[in-house]
Amino acid sequence: MNQLSDILTTAYQKNASDIHITVGSVPIFRIDGRLVPSESRVLTPEDTKNMAKSIVTEEMWEHLEKERELDLSHGMPGVSRFRVNIFYQRSNLSMAFRVIPTQIPQIDDLGLPQILKGIVKKPHGLVLVTGPTGSGKSTSLAAMIDYMNRSMNRHIITLEDPIEYLHKHNQSIIDQREVGFDTISFQKGLRACLRQDPDVILVGEMRDLDTISTAITAAETGHLVLGTLHTQDAASTIDRIIDVFPTNQKDQIRILLANVLEAILSQRLFPMAQHSGRIAATEMLINNAAIKNLIRNEKMHQIQNTLQTSKDQGMHTIEMDIQRKVKEGLIFQKDADPFLTKSSL
Repeated sequence: MNQLSDILTTAYQKNASDIHITVGSVPIFRIDGRLVPSESRVLTPEDTKNMAKSIVTEEMWEHLEKERELDLSHGMPGVSRFRVNIFYQRSNLSMAFRVIPTQIPQIDDLGLPQILKGIVKKPHGLVLVTGPTGSGKSTSLAAMIDYMNRSMNRHIITLEDPIEYLHKHNQSIIDQREVGFDTISFQKGLRACLRQDPDVILVGEMRDLDTISTAITAAETGHLVLGTLHTQDAASTIDRIIDVFPTNQKDQIRILLANVLEAILSQRLFPMAQHSGRIAATEMLINNAAIKNLIRNEKMHQIQNTLQTSKDQGMHTIEMDIQRKVKEGLIFQKDADPFLTKSSL
């Protein structure tokens, strides 16, 4: 345990977001989006096996041996909490740790659109946070939940795999359920929580047809549902949701989604120009009458144009936000260029 504790403590002190443990390599830290080798020695198969065994129960180990991969959370008092994935590669164990800050960041701290503060006050509907893996989706959702917790009187139920940020009861009551421990699956947990008198439901990941379908139903029946998808922008998010349904249900879902969707926040992290750390560039879609009409009529390709021309309503594309942050000196131009079209350079 000491070897792993030293690695994780060092990573936290260096402000790493992720730690990679694999045989034949020194531990690797991801700092400001870049992979940086640590000063530790090269790890052996026995090293990684002992590290894995030091943070799992016997039941977890049996699951790992059977399924060949395992998700869990791991806490180090006085240091931080970590989201962990343990997996086999070339018959050896590897591990990926994600550092979870102990302090829940606020919407203002993250530089997220201010309009989110109004969106989370909605009594019902579907709010989605999207982006690639490692783009800060969980952190943005935690900030939104924390804002509700500090300012509103609601019963909030979260379904997470695993639990990342720990919320304390404040103005709201927050029940956090971990998939695999407190509930069998997102889908079963979501169905069950509809009988637990929630005002707000957070679905850590909308992975499959059943989960997406139940989330939409929950939003339709008077709950505010927050969820994530691994999609790049608002238009592809809407397409992804509709595409998971059978062909004979697509028209019905398109109409239903147009009615229940409140907003989509898409984001991507960039190294900050002035100092260490990363900052999110965002795309913000608000489901107004124009967007509803595009969804109903299967004209998702026109959504980008609507975002570009609806700045006064709080909308913008991710390119617009990247350009703004470059002009304000928050992001280097060289980091922004790969994500900008030629017409916007």
